[in-house]
Amino acid sequence: QAQLVQFGGGLVQPGGSLRLSCRASGFTVHYYSIGWFRQAPGKEREGVSCIGGGDDSTHYSDSVKGRFTISRDNANNTVYLQMNSLNPDDTAVYYCGASANYYCSAYNSNEYDFWGQGTQVAVSS
Repeated sequence: QAQLVQFGGGLVQPGGSLRLSCRASGFTVHYYSIGWFRQAPGKEREGVSCIGGGDDSTHYSDSVKGRFTISRDNANNTVYLQMNSLNPDDTAVYYCGASANYYCSAYNSNEYDFWGQGTQVAVSS
């Protein structure tokens, strides 16, 4: 059974860093597009970043560009989201999703077939 299990998250001060992990089981993450989305209380789910399954291209939303980095570790069947220079606007539940599409979308969550369980990120002093 294909599934994604997330690790990481927690509470961090503004300006700090966190790394989120999204580990795949039951399928090979190298061949899938993986996207990171987040949802803050009272807001819609927002795309953050993605990495293409077919071309390894990476994409970021304007709000995180230059601060977040997505990467894929094929040996560990895991995708990471390194988050630096965090600010309170980054506070949300973060989800990783998997799509069989060749190209990934950092904006359209409907393109993703299944999701991790979500992990809370809180940025506060």
